[in-house]
Amino acid sequence: MTDDKDVLRDVWFGRIPTCFTLYQDEITEREAEPYYLLLPRVSYLTLVTDKVKKHFQKVMRQEDISEIWFEYEGTPLKWHYPIGLLFDLLASSSALPWNITVHFKSFPEKDLLHCPSKDVIEAHFMSCVKEADALKHKSQVINEMQKKDHKQLWMGLQNDRFDQFWAINRKLMEYPAEENGFRYIPFRIYQTTTERPFIQKLFRPVSTDGQLHTLGDLLKEVCPSAVAPEGFCFG
Repeated sequence: MTDDKDVLRDVWFGRIPTCFTLYQDEITEREAEPYYLLLPRVSYLTLVTDKVKKHFQKVMRQEDISEIWFEYEGTPLKWHYPIGLLFDLLASSSALPWNITVHFKSFPEKDLLHCPSKDVIEAHFMSCVKEADALKHKSQVINEMQKKDHKQLWMGLQNDRFDQFWAINRKLMEYPAEENGFRYIPFRIYQTTTERPFIQKLFRPVSTDGQLHTLGDLLKEVCPSAVAPEGFCFG
């Protein structure tokens, strides 16, 4: 994993062409033109939409602006889900650009958590990293890092700096040569058809007889409905 730098770089620089449109009921002083961005799949909406906010706030009165939020075809977009995950869950079959609606009022309290600052996103991200490392290394790697390493990891993601991020993240993706893999594989399988937002359970990378598990093995165990009898494929 840590040696596949070209693959990692291609994944990191995956982009989704997106058109942001102001909700029709928002009050503006003049017509609000759509705003276009290439959104990084591995980031969060609230990290990359400052330009969107500035663009639409220019045509609005200050008293008509409250907490910004986004929706796609009536579904509020969760800020704590990565952008690529949101697109794959809700819009992967739609034509590009991805059309996102921008709101500045009527925050959907029942559907979204408030995100008052980027500190909240950072805390959520680091919590996910720590949870993953607890499964992989019993938290040894993340606990041995210094505070500046944690900050570099976050700033690399926030500022879209591949080398800055992977200089730290590679430590979290390594395991001793004498071992066949991590203690457990951290994963979440997100679903759109049930009330349960995702599936998550303990899964070892190696079977009791020493065979390396595949993605197919994981799906057969935790989500058999996703595997067709004659095989399966992923988009």
